[in-house]
Amino acid sequence: MPWAIAGGWSIDLYLGKVTRDHSDIEIAILRDHQLAIREYLTGWDYKKVQGGKIITWSENEILELPIHETYAEKVTEKIEILLNESDNDWWIYRRDSRIQREMQKTILITANGIPYLSPEITLLFKSKNPEPKDEKDFKNIVNYLDGEQKAWLQTSLKLVYTEHPWIESLS
Repeated sequence: MPWAIAGGWSIDLYLGKVTRDHSDIEIAILRDHQLAIREYLTGWDYKKVQGGKIITWSENEILELPIHETYAEKVTEKIEILLNESDNDWWIYRRDSRIQREMQKTILITANGIPYLSPEITLLFKSKNPEPKDEKDFKNIVNYLDGEQKAWLQTSLKLVYTEHPWIESLS
């Protein structure tokens, strides 16, 4: 099943170097594969974020929108699992379904075979109420995005926010 490292680590994987400290590990999977990840990570405890609270994610429970944030925990290990929307070969932005990306441009692979979420999609998620670490990620990578990635992100930001501080930097 398709999966990818998400969040700040995906930015660093694209750049091929660590640019800041990371406090967690996030992976992105397609919503349709939520039960498969539970089967793969057997023996882990699962939680979901619902209504701002972290609660138990019951076995065989199918999560629908707006729930998208889940956790797998085992002893001292914790992975944040982010459920992503899709339609066949297209990734769909859960906050605005008008924003879509071809799946082959959504999940990229490092030379070592590590799948990661493309930086323009990572930045789109980070654009909502960006924290200082998100601003740092944007500044670290904006000049490494190609013209098509910048154009896609700029168009997406305009659709969601009309105005956003990052839009001008993408020109």
